[in-house]
Amino acid sequence: MKRKKFYITTPIYYANSDPHAGSAYTTIAADIFTRWHKLKGEKVFFLTGTDEHGQKIQDISEISGKKPKEFVDEIVEKFKQAFKLLNISNDFFIRTTNEEHEKEVKKILQELYDKKYIYKGSYESYYCVGCEQYLTKSDLVNGLCPLHKKEPELRKEEAYLFKLSAFQDQLLELIKTGKYNILPIKKRNEIIHFIESGLQDVSFSRLKEKVYWGIELPFDNKHTCFVWVDAFWNYVTGLKLTNTFKQFWPPDLQLMANDILRVHATIWPALLLATKTELPKTLFIHGYFTINGQKMSKSLGNAISPFYLTERYGVDSLRYFLIREIPFGEDGDFSEKALVKRHNNELANDLGNLVSRVLTLVEKNLKVVKKCPVDKNLKSKLEMEKIRAYMDNYGLHNAICEIWKFVNEANKYVNENKPWELKGKKLEKCLYNLLESIRVINVLIQPFMPGTADKINLQLGVKQGTLKDCKFGIIKEYNVKKGDILFKKL
Repeated sequence: MKRKKFYITTPIYYANSDPHAGSAYTTIAADIFTRWHKLKGEKVFFLTGTDEHGQKIQDISEISGKKPKEFVDEIVEKFKQAFKLLNISNDFFIRTTNEEHEKEVKKILQELYDKKYIYKGSYESYYCVGCEQYLTKSDLVNGLCPLHKKEPELRKEEAYLFKLSAFQDQLLELIKTGKYNILPIKKRNEIIHFIESGLQDVSFSRLKEKVYWGIELPFDNKHTCFVWVDAFWNYVTGLKLTNTFKQFWPPDLQLMANDILRVHATIWPALLLATKTELPKTLFIHGYFTINGQKMSKSLGNAISPFYLTERYGVDSLRYFLIREIPFGEDGDFSEKALVKRHNNELANDLGNLVSRVLTLVEKNLKVVKKCPVDKNLKSKLEMEKIRAYMDNYGLHNAICEIWKFVNEANKYVNENKPWELKGKKLEKCLYNLLESIRVINVLIQPFMPGTADKINLQLGVKQGTLKDCKFGIIKEYNVKKGDILFKKL
């Protein structure tokens, strides 16, 4: 039987400054889905990377006295370090300054031009340098960009435009029918309303004399490519560069935040329709991080470093907190106080204490724990179908919450059965069922906290299981070796 495939992407992150907790959140979520689909036995490809051209990077690099490529090289290295630190299991890291990517972008630009989807004209609109996006008058709040609180520039200049308007009806049909599946539903409805208000043709180029840090248009070297084809086509070239396009296209899940929803729901699929390329299956929009009610953003200067967070609280505590605290698909306020509370109560007390006291009892009373009859009442508390359904419907926060219900059931089993008072077969049966509970819990938390899962497997003396192993009574004999406590209280 052929293994099912799963291709997942994050947006590529703009290399104008260091990574922050917002980009870490998207990438951690993508990593969790990646690991989950591997547990299902699927063949998975996970792509992330950096968007490295444009005026903002050109301007910042000039201010810093560096060439743009030198500047982005340094930033990209920090993203790679952050993702390694966060235990991200991406298969490829794409950079838009990659020569093969640039060649592919030029090829697509030429194809669009030859098909008359790109034409020369002029473009007048409000432009926010911080967003690196054109805004309509209706986007502004009191004349300001709602995100950066600055008055955008009114620009009119020679440009090549893409006939986005030509795809309006087709996009509406695809989105309304769910063939291009945008989630959550409220975001789908938002996009439908936006498209119904009328799509305008969009600028695809900038004059090279103004923005030299970009890919030259193959049909006019006085212009450089604006962000759209350059950034969006990474999802294609990421596979082509690794010779996996035929195996994994189209994307099964593309994750991103709300600020790039409109362009991903209109320009990106329009490009694919224009080039007769199959569309992604699902576009999922997660919420914003807020700090004191304001969106976390590099350009607003209120970003929190993942290096700081992991050093202070630990990688798995951060991964767990971000997913448990913020309902996936909704906004959430970041709080270090809330992180400490969840770390101490749920990780140290609930999970850490369960593993510690069970393994202590095993080492103290039994050298080896052999297979015993399964406690059907304890087994029945594991809601595997609920967990699967939550994960398959992108409810990460609900899935980890359901897993934790079983963690608490295992702790309840310890308290009610009092294994420290038992002897002989009763003791062995109690501890065997608890070890099986911990093993199953460990399979389920692996996508969320892979480092912790590795530590627990080592103490249990078992190999990492898959979802098929999330059942009781499959280990014939446990030889445990208790290690250090999993989570020290903060």
